[in-house]
Amino acid sequence: MRRPLRDAITDVPGIRVGHWTGRRAATGCTVVLCEKGAVGGVDVRGGAPGTRETDLLRPGTLVQGIHAVLLTGGSAWGLDAAGGVMRYLEERGVGWAFGGGPVPVVVGAVLYDLRLGRSDVRPDAEAGYRACRTARAGAVAQGSVGAGTGATVGKALGMELCLKGGLGTASESLPSAASDLVVGALVAVNCFGEVVDPASAQVIAGPRAEGGGFVGTVDILRGVQQAPWGGESTALAVVATNARLTKEYACRLASVAHDGLARAIRPVHTMGDGDVVFTMATGQVAMEPMRYPALEALAAQAVERAVLKAVREARGLAGAPSAGEWAAR
Repeated sequence: MRRPLRDAITDVPGIRVGHWTGRRAATGCTVVLCEKGAVGGVDVRGGAPGTRETDLLRPGTLVQGIHAVLLTGGSAWGLDAAGGVMRYLEERGVGWAFGGGPVPVVVGAVLYDLRLGRSDVRPDAEAGYRACRTARAGAVAQGSVGAGTGATVGKALGMELCLKGGLGTASESLPSAASDLVVGALVAVNCFGEVVDPASAQVIAGPRAEGGGFVGTVDILRGVQQAPWGGESTALAVVATNARLTKEYACRLASVAHDGLARAIRPVHTMGDGDVVFTMATGQVAMEPMRYPALEALAAQAVERAVLKAVREARGLAGAPSAGEWAAR
């Protein structure tokens, strides 16, 4: 099976990605645009989510398509960035025709990064607008950028012993005689748990142990050491595909894509995590029923690989070392 050229969510035609990065404050936001509209889906699994417009993605609701997904730092304040995304799309005439003009549909979710860098600087409407202005269909910057700027992982021993998280993307394809089916994922990794490479079962980022290496998060939770409350963590993902899906199937795809998070993050979906997966289906390729299981499997695999790339591409920031820096000690 060949992988698409960029190994990024932008391998799906019609998808563009842009970032706003505030390195001094250690925060940022990322926008995934589909100006022609995409059928949207969502599955919220974490116990501490911060979201926008997720109800309209439920099957049985009026609106069938979305134009952008916003992933942002800044906790609940970061949802203000969606206003800038809407302004950008409105200026381009993008949106559903309701009453006096186009209404862009922008869904989104937040992660908590206020304990790294400056807690009084959060993504706002201008940050969302600027992220849209940078959006491209080409290569996607990864690591400590956009929504991954202030992300951290492995927080079971507290922020002082965590490692840097980040943002990653990956894609998979299923070639056919008619047209290739493509699915891509973009993930902002700010999880409470440790990040594990499923291929080797090795922890690549987790709570730092004295002298090097890691302390097992599950061991900490068992009571070997006292774990702090982890109510400031999240993994946020967007899964895009060129498949033609209904809202029901888009929501199911989001649900299955959580398997990618579960394979790479241990533990995941805790009461203190705000884990959310969004789906964007652009509809260029007819979805034959026999191919749907492959789409689900590839979506989960893209999410899994995006998580690993997010951590591996991250760079240390605001006192939190990267996994690569810690391993090199």
